[in-house]
Amino acid sequence: MGVAAACALAAGVAYGTGTASADRPSASTTAEPHNIGLLFKEIDSYYGATQDADGVWQSSPDSQYAQDLARIQAAAKKRIARAAHQHHGKDERPAVVFDIDDTLLLSLDYEKKTNYVYNDATWKAYVAKADRPAVFGTPALIAYAESQGVEVFYNSGLSEEQRSAAVENLKKVGIDVNLDADHVFLKNKVNPPAYLSDCATPAAWKCTTVQYKSGTRAHIESLGYDIVGNFGDQESDLEGGHADRTYKFPNPTYYVG
Repeated sequence: MGVAAACALAAGVAYGTGTASADRPSASTTAEPHNIGLLFKEIDSYYGATQDADGVWQSSPDSQYAQDLARIQAAAKKRIARAAHQHHGKDERPAVVFDIDDTLLLSLDYEKKTNYVYNDATWKAYVAKADRPAVFGTPALIAYAESQGVEVFYNSGLSEEQRSAAVENLKKVGIDVNLDADHVFLKNKVNPPAYLSDCATPAAWKCTTVQYKSGTRAHIESLGYDIVGNFGDQESDLEGGHADRTYKFPNPTYYVG
């Protein structure tokens, strides 16, 4: 999870399929920034944000957000099918890697109720509830990858202490593929893995998001996998290589550099 609503994208923005959707965003500008009151309204419109009977903010399945996700995921399924066929009989096994926060589990309710301002304590409490809805289409996408014989991995910025809540939440929304410790990679700052030794030791965690995520993907490759698709909602989920193709899911509510 990252900083408060920065680099937010207005409703109707077209997201690319197959590769990261755009150049890395920048916070530098010489022009007057977008009006923040209008921006919040545009985010609501993009998600089709409404509160359910329990007061939880949900995205509409008819929203532009849902439509953009569907287009990206349709392209990803075609790539997964081709990769599964091409890797048949080869030593390297095809794999896909997914971020979790706002790639598989939607945090819109948290962002709305905190006015898009991140707080470590409230975020941890929110994750611990294990009650986030699925990002549209992702349970089916993961099930499809598994059906094609493509190995599923998860590469998240959540901490090791949040493992049980993350796994519980994923199962609750219908994602129950490879949720063991060999497939779900989380930040372990107390006992970081040896493959991150260039930036993390038990004494100090110095890994940037890109170093942590790309280093984890490199480790997955070292196990004999070819990562045919890497999925995330932040550019930092996707940068650093070690994936044949990247898929950027839309997220206009916060930015993680």
